[in-house]
Amino acid sequence: MIKTKLPIYLASKSPRRRKLLKQLGIKFKSFSVNSSEDFLDGEHPIECVKRIAMEKMDIAKKRVNNSIIITADTIVVLSGTVIGKPTKKIDAIKILSLLSGKVHSVYTGFCVFNQKYNKQLLDYEKTEVEFRKLTKDEIVDYVDGGSPMDKAGAYGIQDDFGAVFVKRINGCYYNVVGLPLTKLYNALRKVT
Repeated sequence: MIKTKLPIYLASKSPRRRKLLKQLGIKFKSFSVNSSEDFLDGEHPIECVKRIAMEKMDIAKKRVNNSIIITADTIVVLSGTVIGKPTKKIDAIKILSLLSGKVHSVYTGFCVFNQKYNKQLLDYEKTEVEFRKLTKDEIVDYVDGGSPMDKAGAYGIQDDFGAVFVKRINGCYYNVVGLPLTKLYNALRKVT
């Protein structure tokens, strides 16, 4: 378990990340940070998620004092192309149609910072996800339900119908949800 007297903050608006952090038995508060989550031309996915997690940390550090802060960013990559969050239903349909029957990679970059001891750890996780072939009706029904609209890659592997799209994964399941729990736990232990 993580033993610290410092308050812990998750700087994320993701309800999935909050739920994952609760699984670790950690008492924390959360707030959201607004930062650009743009992918830069020629930037490797690992560098992208780590950079965005750091940009979020730079903003979060200014909001609290004498605390431990966690930030993260998750992207989906198919054949070298970053697949973002859909902004409209038609985007979600296109994204899921692209992922259908293929293997994609999910990258999460995260940063943990202990303000009191000025200790920081930046890391990432990569998981490969294979989708089964999806029917057009499945995709449209899923998108009409509204679930894909706030998710990288337009699907959730947890808590909804998106779970049945996944044929298999290679790597950390929790990374696909939004936080690689084992790596995050070890990072928290190192900075406390």
